[in-house]
Order: sequence, then structure tokens, then C-alpha cells
Amino acid sequence: MGLEPTTPGTTNRCSNQLSYDRHMPGVTPSTARGDRRGTAVRQALFVGTAAGKSRGMAGNEHVDMATSGADRTAERLAAVPGIRRAPSPKLAQFMLPHFLDAETCAALVERIDAGAHPSTIADPNGDTAFRTSSTCDLNHRDPLVAAVNRRLHDLTGIAPEYGEPLQGQRYDVGEEFKAHTDYFDPHGADWETFCAVPGQRSWTLMIYLNEPAAGGATRFLATGKLHQPETGKLLAWNNVRADGTPNPDTLHHGMKVRKGRKYIITKWFRERPWPWADGELG
Repeated sequence: MGLEPTTPGTTNRCSNQLSYDRHMPGVTPSTARGDRRGTAVRQALFVGTAAGKSRGMAGNEHVDMATSGADRTAERLAAVPGIRRAPSPKLAQFMLPHFLDAETCAALVERIDAGAHPSTIADPNGDTAFRTSSTCDLNHRDPLVAAVNRRLHDLTGIAPEYGEPLQGQRYDVGEEFKAHTDYFDPHGADWETFCAVPGQRSWTLMIYLNEPAAGGATRFLATGKLHQPETGKLLAWNNVRADGTPNPDTLHHGMKVRKGRKYIITKWFRERPWPWADGELG
């Protein structure tokens, strides 16, 4: 299975357009754009207060991992029974099989199918085939989603307000996400838009919800490690190094599905609190 070459200027693309329009009962992603609460969330994330913008500019060179507790996440993960750590000094990466049971995974797959829409990237690079999956912004008022979200925060030791909303992704045959990193370029044009308020992404946690018949592995280029989809398996890695700078060795490729479908959920953690709506975190 060959690796698609990284196109120029895409090695630090953020992995997702953010969840500006979170799913609400009876509101689809397409109609949420006209919703008053969706508008307020977008304004909070994109514009923020003058103080928020100032913090974003001041903090883009060095990520504060201590305030959220993200500086202790690697140590916390290493102590989890059954977890395996990648034997590489280039990144802190962990794998935990069977983190979610098959029943929970199947229920999440149903929710992704019900709310899927075309995936996007924060800063389009001209390659229309760069990311070809579908995305679902999961509803955090859903008890199942809320329970999974709590487990991920408990696992990392990062407080709930520092997490982005959970996202689901679906990959059909031939779909992929070419080599990219999840952090934002501190000098990129999209920094103020996506990071002025919540800051940089510190950690990524990703869970495979099923096993496609062929393909769909996740490859980390710096280590050459290929992670095959296994139902309920969790991957975790640091987007920011111990010195507070983004970690380019987290460059990874969501490889093409050759047969069947692949489903995952992804949780990103932020340097500062996310602009959650009232009551959204329970």
C-alpha cells in the first residue's frame, strides 16, 4: 500500500475545519449556520475579545501545557494498564486496545452516519483530493457522546473545558486524508482565526470504531509506524513537544480505504478553554 506524497505547503495543515456549528437536536450542519447560537459560537471562536486576540498573538510561539494539565498527560498515559508506548524519542505516542467496547463503537457509527457531511481543512491548499472523508460534529448533549468524552478527559487528566467537541469521521472506498499534522502553524494565516481564543492543539486522541475489510491504516512518517484499524483501539499523541513548540514528527497519513468503510472519532485538546455553549458540557 503506497503512501501518497505530501504536497508542498501541506505538512502543517490542521486536520479539521473546527466544529463551529455543533450538532443540536433537529438542526443539521447545513441549517445550523443560520442558528443564533451557532453564530455566537463562531463569533467567540473567530473574533474573540481583544484580550483573547492579544493572548493568541503572545502565545503562538510557545504553548502553555501546564495550565490545562497537558504537560502531565504522557506520564498519566504511561501508567494506564495495558497501554503501549511507541519506542521513539520523536513523539510521545500511545496505543490502547479495546478502549471502547463494540456496542459503544456501533452506536457511535450510527450517529456518524446520521450527521455526516463532507470534511474540510482550515486552510485549503488547492488539492481537492487532500481530504476526502466525511465528518460528523457529535452532539455533546447526547448521553453516550458525553460519557465517551468524559472517559477521554479522565484518561488524559485534562479538564473538560480544554477539549474541542468530539468529531466522527467516515472514510469510504478510495477516501483518505493525506499527510498532515493536527496542530496549527503558529505563523500561518489561519492562526488568528482558529487559535486566538482556545490556543494551540496540545494532544490528539483517536479511536477506531470498526475494521474495514482492507486499507484505512494510519501511518506516521517520522517513525514509519503503521497503525491498522481495530474496533475500539485508541491512539494518542502529543502535537506539542516538552519545550512547548509544535511537533512536526506527528505528521501522519490517514491512508485510503480499499474495501468497506472506516469510522473513527477524534478528540483534540487545547491550550486554553474552548468556547462551549452554556450547558453543553453538562
